[in-house]
Amino acid sequence: MTTTDPHILFEDWFAEAQALEPNDASAMTLATADRQGRPSARMVLLKGHDPRGFVFYTNLGSRKGEDLNANPQAALLFHWKSLRRQIRIEGPVEPVSAEEADAYFASRPRDSQIGAWASDQSRPLDRRETFESRYVEHRDKYEGGDVPRPPHWSGFRVVPERIEFWIDRPHRLHERRLFLRDGDSWAESLLYP
Repeated sequence: MTTTDPHILFEDWFAEAQALEPNDASAMTLATADRQGRPSARMVLLKGHDPRGFVFYTNLGSRKGEDLNANPQAALLFHWKSLRRQIRIEGPVEPVSAEEADAYFASRPRDSQIGAWASDQSRPLDRRETFESRYVEHRDKYEGGDVPRPPHWSGFRVVPERIEFWIDRPHRLHERRLFLRDGDSWAESLLYP
């Protein structure tokens, strides 16, 4: 049965990718643009999704954090090569709540929590030893206790306005199914390959 809800279709495809994709199925390309419209893309991990949108976390002072603060629009791309499928998502970006960020941060491995304190993500680093020293400093600081979420670390939610499901077909006769947000519902159409 074919669904007309792109979130249900995403759930189905994502579950299949989690079961069959040999690499990390939650890896997605995040594309942003700065205030002048200069684009930048990088891989991040999907950390949550529901009908409100698709969530990832980062250092707010990173390049992506600064881009999203200046220009709160983003595009995501999931490419599961072994499944010959991809999903493209575009829309405005909003910050997650402090409660959501706290809950996710608390679920991270302790070394990752300490790394969030030690890293000035995307900033110049004079040498690796500087970062490692900062890591040890924060590890020692929080020894024996919980590691709180840094104030410069949180998450973003991409609120989808456009979701495209792409299936690879022989001879480049691909299948492209497009969903566009229409108020509280979705309008569906097909695209030429």
